[in-house]
Amino acid sequence: MTGLFLTLEGGDGSGKSTQAALLEGWLRSIGRRVLRTREPGGSDLGIELREIVLHSRGEISPRAEALLYAADRAHHISTVVRPALARGEVVVQDRYLDSSVAYQGAGRVLDPGEIRSLSLWAAEGLLPDLTVLLDLDEEHARARLDTSRTRFDRLEAERSDFHRRVRDGYLALAEAEPARFLVLDATLAPEALSERIRARVDGLLHA
Repeated sequence: MTGLFLTLEGGDGSGKSTQAALLEGWLRSIGRRVLRTREPGGSDLGIELREIVLHSRGEISPRAEALLYAADRAHHISTVVRPALARGEVVVQDRYLDSSVAYQGAGRVLDPGEIRSLSLWAAEGLLPDLTVLLDLDEEHARARLDTSRTRFDRLEAERSDFHRRVRDGYLALAEAEPARFLVLDATLAPEALSERIRARVDGLLHA
């Protein structure tokens, strides 16, 4: 079996973790080996970088933030994701380079093209076979976070205009690469979303 690289994207509170867990469970039920991971934090080094980039008490400049994410990505792809794909596993990953383009590019108002180029360089050009974008407007997302969080990270705590730019950035990415993206309305019930994701992934598994 050849490996498959699947990523889930979307704003904070869009339900990525829930869908990643449901997808992992279904894949295992049909006999596939699965690696479920995330960025940042999918490796030992990534755990340390995640704490810095999301929970640092001091200010982090936008370019420094982008570079920290790229450092995590370079190590994670090299030491975790590529070896799993080489073993024929399905990698289900919460966030990847599209997050950097949306958050640091659109959100922090850096050049999205430069952020994408940096991420691709860090990952040695690796792109997902499928990226699921769970689309949710910032008001719905904030309402979900307010009921599920007691501690907000640096990005979750940003104002609505930041999260609006992030959403617009994601939608622009999906429009530019429609073959790679599956865009879903994140207000749908979790099981309805899961069915749509499974249908698309099943097509890739039998392509």
